[in-house]
Amino acid sequence: MTGWLVVNEFLNQNKFNEIHSWLLEAASSKGISLQLRTNAQILIDLPIGKLDKSVDFILFWDKDTKLAHYLEQMGYPVFNSSQAIGICDDKSLTHLKLMGAGIRMPRTVIAPKTFDNIGYTNYDFLKAVVEKLGFSMVVKEVFGSFGQQVHLVRTWEELLNTMTLTGTRPVIFQEYIETSFGRDIRLQVVGNKVIAGMLRFSENGDFRANLSIGGKMKPYVPTKEQSELAVRCCEIIGLDFAGVDLLFGDKDELLVCEVNSNAHFKNIYDCTGINAADAIIEHIHKNIINT
Repeated sequence: MTGWLVVNEFLNQNKFNEIHSWLLEAASSKGISLQLRTNAQILIDLPIGKLDKSVDFILFWDKDTKLAHYLEQMGYPVFNSSQAIGICDDKSLTHLKLMGAGIRMPRTVIAPKTFDNIGYTNYDFLKAVVEKLGFSMVVKEVFGSFGQQVHLVRTWEELLNTMTLTGTRPVIFQEYIETSFGRDIRLQVVGNKVIAGMLRFSENGDFRANLSIGGKMKPYVPTKEQSELAVRCCEIIGLDFAGVDLLFGDKDELLVCEVNSNAHFKNIYDCTGINAADAIIEHIHKNIINT
């Protein structure tokens, strides 16, 4: 069996390259020839190009959804699908998709669309946002990872300053879940199973628990309800694998914070010793064999 591992040509950092190496090694241990390709090596060439029948599947470890869709159009099985990656990459789409299935999340208001050459000519809509959510609230850029581009705002002045900072980049406004201050759960899902979990927590006063900004971690065994919720989110979005982040609501009520299609699983490996690469390759192998 042969596949391509598609990564981003221009995202050449050790923390990403390490994940790519683990996926390649996991495939090799399974007897699968997984070949590294970048999105600059596989250019979209319309009309649809010729299918390379020697390639059985695509493991798509990038957010170039147009390329993923192109490969799907050519007939390749792509894991994760272009649609699922696109939904996860845009946090506003994630919440819209999950809302339609009745998944509990923090109350979320999506900013109206503007354009780069125009910007927001007024902030009148922010008055309605404050009426709905009050202070404090969380402002997130819809495209962002590792806890970056996430802001806790407590006053009208802070809200205006944050909007100036984000500029024309699309954002969402969310209810601040005070009961989850500095802590959340990351569950790694592959197929229809949670394979690993960790509790992330902050001891530096940051409301975010992300490890890349100083958070800490410890292994976490999820409850049946937490596992079922994480798996359900992946089913709704159409994901083969993902990292699902849960918040602690009032009386530890479960709230979905984010779903990450290409979750960076090194931290959960360091925390639990479970390598998600092995489970991902095994899942793809079973799917291809049973197709």
